[in-house]
Amino acid sequence: MGPLPRTLELFYDVLSPYSWLSFEVLCRYQNIWNINLRLQPSLIAGIMKDSGNKPPALLPRKAQYLASDINLLRQHLQVPIQLPKDLFSVLLEKGSLSAMRFLTAVNLEHPEMLEKVSRELWMRIWSRDEDISEPQSILTAAKKAGMSAEQARGLLEKISTPTVKNKLKETTEAACKYGAFGLPVTVAHMDGQTHMLFGSDRMELLAYLLGEKWMGPVPPAVNARL
Repeated sequence: MGPLPRTLELFYDVLSPYSWLSFEVLCRYQNIWNINLRLQPSLIAGIMKDSGNKPPALLPRKAQYLASDINLLRQHLQVPIQLPKDLFSVLLEKGSLSAMRFLTAVNLEHPEMLEKVSRELWMRIWSRDEDISEPQSILTAAKKAGMSAEQARGLLEKISTPTVKNKLKETTEAACKYGAFGLPVTVAHMDGQTHMLFGSDRMELLAYLLGEKWMGPVPPAVNARL
């Protein structure tokens, strides 16, 4: 038997484009690095409020940089990411509360579907400039990810239940306790120690911590194009 996989937690919100980048790279490496990847749907608005942070798009210079940064990252990471036309409406008005509650319900009842449903919600908002806040939008994303209509409707009916709401709150608070001030946050548990890494650009450092080889965002063993 080989060594047991190390556990990595990825705290993410589909409202965060950089969370999508971390998600895809970690999904590509989870077997290469022998890691147990635990996806942790969280609410970025709660983390920002708890830490006193503000969305980068509120600062004009950061918003301008964001556009060029996303364009370069789309090519480098081979993820079809692009900014929505009305970025402020998406980030500051619509938000992601219903979507993240839905993903929390998926994680509670159908965890095997969490990766695919998360990816489809990111595809909607950050690739096709489609809505993720309306119930029908969430159902469409779930069905496109392979979930049955009955399963999706059943989960959607539960997003306002105390069980789901409390679980999302607990996961968000866990990220805050690790020191999160935004998302994505990757938490590595190894050798009795915990390491919190912020952002999608810490993968080379993560490889160093794991004692693994970093082969770029698209490792040779993976056909990464979505």
